[in-house]
Order: sequence, then C-alpha cells, then structure tokens
Amino acid sequence: MDRVVSLSQLLRRPLVGRAGTAVGRLSDVIVRLRGRDYPLVAGLVVQVGKRGVFLPIEQVAAFDGEQIRLTSEVVDLRPFERREGEVLLRADVLGHRVIDVADAELVRAHDLELRQRPDGWVVDRLDTHPHRPRLFGFLAGESEPHWRDWKAFEPLIGHAQSARVRGPFGRLARLKPADLADLLEDANRTESHEILQTVHADPELEADVFEELEPDSQTRLLAEKSDREIAEVLGRMRADDAADAINDLPQNRRQPVLDALPAGQRTKVLTLMGFNPSSAGGLMALDILTAPPDATVTEVLGLVRAARTLQPEALTSVHVVRDGTRLIGTATLVALVQADPGARLEQVMVTEPVRVLPDTDVEDVALLMTDYNLLTVPVVDHQDQILGVITVDDILETVIPEDWRRREPAPHPTHGADEAPNEAMNATDLDG
Repeated sequence: MDRVVSLSQLLRRPLVGRAGTAVGRLSDVIVRLRGRDYPLVAGLVVQVGKRGVFLPIEQVAAFDGEQIRLTSEVVDLRPFERREGEVLLRADVLGHRVIDVADAELVRAHDLELRQRPDGWVVDRLDTHPHRPRLFGFLAGESEPHWRDWKAFEPLIGHAQSARVRGPFGRLARLKPADLADLLEDANRTESHEILQTVHADPELEADVFEELEPDSQTRLLAEKSDREIAEVLGRMRADDAADAINDLPQNRRQPVLDALPAGQRTKVLTLMGFNPSSAGGLMALDILTAPPDATVTEVLGLVRAARTLQPEALTSVHVVRDGTRLIGTATLVALVQADPGARLEQVMVTEPVRVLPDTDVEDVALLMTDYNLLTVPVVDHQDQILGVITVDDILETVIPEDWRRREPAPHPTHGADEAPNEAMNATDLDG
C-alpha cells in the first residue's frame, strides 16, 4: 500500500539521527520538477539552530513518522542554496495561488499530499479547500480536504530557473487566449508577471491575449513594458485593437510606440486613429478578402483557404468588388460551399449588400447586423469604395454593458475529491 503524508503534517516535525540525537526541525520540502510527471522530492530544508541547511532525501531513513529519522548523525551545515529546477513546497506553493487549468482560474493551494512511489516520494495531489479551525475541540464546519491531482494545476512559482524546467508553456498550452486574459485580470502583479513570461515565448499568442484583455488591464500591463516591447506586441495585433491600445496609453508614450511599429502596421493604425473610436470607421478591420465578380467559386474558395493571416471572423463573407475597390456584392462562405464550383461569383453574390459609412455610430451598426442577421458588415465611403469590415465579435465587445462583461462567470461543475486527469487526453492537450 502506498505511504501518504500531507505537507501540513510534515512541517516542523523534528529530525533525529540514527542514534536518536535531535538534529533540527523540518522547514521545507524540496522537489524537482519533471515536466508532465509528478514532482520528485529531492531533499529537505532543515532548521538547525538559526540556519537553514540542505539534507538530501537519500539521508532520510523514514520520512512519514512523528519524527523524521536520518541514516546518520552527520549533517552538512552549509546554508541551503536553491538549484535550477528546485521548488520549495512551503515557500513557493503552500498558501500561494495556482492555476486550475480545467476551470481557467486561480485557486489557493491549502495543502499538498506526498506519496511514496517506486521512484521515490512525489507530490501527488493538492488541496484547494481552506482548512477551518477547531473550536473547543470540534470542527467549525466541514474541514475535510478536497484532494485533486497535481497534474490538474499549473503552479506559479516565480522562479525563473524552475520555469525553464517546466517548459515554455507547461499545462497553460491547453488554455485559449481569452482564458489567459481572464487569469491576467485576476492575477496580482507577481502572478501576472509569471503568466506573461510564459505567453511571451509565443509572440502570436501574446498578441492574442492582449487583444482579449479589458482596456484597463491591457493598459496596466503594457505600461510595464518599454516602448519597443509594446510595439512588438501591437505589431502582431489586429490594427483596430492596436489603435485602441495606443489611444489608451499615456500621451507621452503614444508617438514613441507608433514610431517603433512596423511600417505597414503603423499606416493601418494611423488610418484607424483618424476615426472616432465609437464609429464604424474606428471599429473596422482593414484586412478584408475581396474578389472580382468573374472569379469562379473554386478560385474564391482557394483565396479563402490561403487567407491565413486574416481574422477568421472576417472570412465568413467574401466582398465582391469591381475596379479593385468598389463594392458591388457579398457572398457568404456557406453560399460558396453550396454553389457549383464552376459558377462565377456574380451568380452567387448578394447584390446591394448592407453596408455602412465610416461615421456610422456603432449602435446603429449593431441594429443593422441584428435586423439582417449579419456576421460581418462592410464599411464603404460615399463612392462605395470598400474601406474595411466590422465583425460581430467586435460589435458585441462594444455594445455589451461594462457591468455585464465584469460579472462573475457561470460556475463550473464540481470536481471529484479523487479526480485524476484523463491520461490519454493529457497526452494530446499537454504536448507543445
């Protein structure tokens, strides 16, 4: 039968030598991270007088008794120094918040369970339920631990060398940009710094995460970067989101960030900044898919297939233009897929499509899209020259009241006390 002990039970236990001589008290447990495997106990931090010293796990004869028995009386009294990949369970994890990957939320680690396995003692499970104190010898309400598998969480250790051992993403690779943005908005400064360090390893993901942030959180986190670092993030964001982000920066930082943007992105951003942010022009995306009316359905679907840099939401319709930019119709992706592959676009398109001018108020745009059940609406000038496109997700972000967006999310299903992740699913989800 496996031997199990909780960290809270171990802490402050006395250590005794082989002959029963008192050596000191347990101050912390050191584990080594092993990627997707359970962390392995490598040693102990022992308080000997006023000094914290390292004791390798090989010197421990019995780890889970009322006293921790050692194999000898000799202890190296050199001060403990953390090495790469080492995590201190008490200092780094116990009482700190970790990321519940399934629920994409920050929860506090109230206890950890250590289990002896053939390869040694490992951190096996984690308790996220607060422990209630006893009153006059009785429990003040339920205090049973709620153990869940360690692999269901991603720790925020705040130790750069340990983060390198976990890999660039760890279990955060399973989360979507919106989930990561929610975590950043709930995180304190130290926690957000570590999450941002993780997503920074993938510049495209970092840009997607910043696009999902609420404006105040976005501005706060961008303010901690240099002008060039801000420009690197905004250079990968959609131009409309980048323009909004620059408008929210302090006045003295806007021009330096603009100057540091790539030339193409800077041109798009300056164009959008020329419109009122609450108008169709201020909300539109400039990257759109257009095709001439005599293109075949097969050719147009090929254009859709190749448009990997365009916002996916903007690809629900193809805009039919004459003379390069004059809008004469639209064709939905569904209509194209269902049409004869050899048909010409002008045979499939909707003529006189719903469109708006750049100074149209966003609420009027929202009403039009609702009335006509549109996922996108093109923005044109007075000569019907197409300027950009507005997608339904951009409209929703603009018109949904602020207090609705900040409300508490719907509760997730309760996890079982002995939950263990599906290993087959983890093998797929955690790769990368």
